[in-house]
Amino acid sequence: MASGNRRWMLPPPAEAGSRLHVQNLHMTGSSYWRAAEPKPAYDVVIVGGGGHGLSTAYYLAKNHGITDVCVLEKGWLAGGNVARNTTVIRSNYLWDESSAIYEHSLKLWEGLEDDLGSDLQFSQRGVLNLAHSLGDVRSSMRRLHANRLSGIDAEWLTPDDVKAFCPILNTSPNVRYPVMGATLQRRGGIARHDKVAWGYATRASELGVDIVEHCEVTGFVRGAGGRVEGVRTTKGDIVAGRTALVAAGHTSVLASMLGLRLPIRSHPLQALVSVLLERVLDCVVMSNAVHVYVSQADKGELVMGAGIDAYNGYAQRGSFHVVEHQLAAAIELFPIFARAKLLRTWGGIVDICPDASPILSSTPIENLYLNCGWGTGGFKATPGSGWTFADLVARGVPGPLARPFSRERFTTGDLIDEHGAAGVGD
Repeated sequence: MASGNRRWMLPPPAEAGSRLHVQNLHMTGSSYWRAAEPKPAYDVVIVGGGGHGLSTAYYLAKNHGITDVCVLEKGWLAGGNVARNTTVIRSNYLWDESSAIYEHSLKLWEGLEDDLGSDLQFSQRGVLNLAHSLGDVRSSMRRLHANRLSGIDAEWLTPDDVKAFCPILNTSPNVRYPVMGATLQRRGGIARHDKVAWGYATRASELGVDIVEHCEVTGFVRGAGGRVEGVRTTKGDIVAGRTALVAAGHTSVLASMLGLRLPIRSHPLQALVSVLLERVLDCVVMSNAVHVYVSQADKGELVMGAGIDAYNGYAQRGSFHVVEHQLAAAIELFPIFARAKLLRTWGGIVDICPDASPILSSTPIENLYLNCGWGTGGFKATPGSGWTFADLVARGVPGPLARPFSRERFTTGDLIDEHGAAGVGD
């Protein structure tokens, strides 16, 4: 793609009276987002300036006409979980509730570059989910038929089909985890994390949303009955008509300030990026049993991810043994990559619910809304999450896509158990 050869340049001089972003000088189209300072009050305050927070702000403005919105980010925009490279986009989940929101998200992905006017390095190159045992085959076939019943594209590939689709994959029957087949979603693919965040930020800013960086939320302003009336930040108090928490792995920390306990736990999640290589991998390969996913970005670097660290924590650095296991798995599947050099590693904090599905919900606290628990699958849901959460915040009641993901499901027992289809780190 032409985008792979694009030179990043310094921005042109700012016009009189304007304030261009001065730290992130990345091109996301024809303009940049405004470097705003917080006003005393907003209709909606969104805590978290990652992909989901920015997409929520954008769809609040675009779909609902709510532009008096502030996005607060404690660091720099797109500096958390979305500060990566490229990763997986797919909608082949098991349960109807999950496939509905992820398929809605995938359809938004398919038109997102035109909508945002940005090159997102979106590539529908196909996603392979490998099966290495009879149990894998049975669960894969179950998910495949569920996808087809939901109108989602899904194919079953034999080992020979897998080899034809991805020639560099080791399909020998003599390896530790032999490939016994795979599901294929051809509409799945990859996109680039940071460009998605920049695109949403730019368009939201153009619609009037204030994006405030380096502004950490330290507490909340409470009113009668305990309702949330604003946030306390390192830049002063901000009055908010509605407050939306979209802070990924740190959502539970913020909720605890309000005495609200959430059924989520936070873990480090790692990913690896290689040096630039010739293009040899034109699809995404995922394996739950071997614990790795591998794709190749448009510029040529390999992007590899795996399961989360077993321990709970907030340090953006995972354990080395996870990296070692991840690399061993990648080499087993792709012997051709044995001499590839590692360029960098990445670690972020993800929040995981007991059923491996997210929370999109109002709360017992008036004016407070939650978007969390996406675990390892948050990026692929970025447009759909923002769309549905914006609808919830704007109307105060969940729409059909968000309703099954209410926090009340943990007391009613209406769980959406996606452990089998949630993947290993995508």
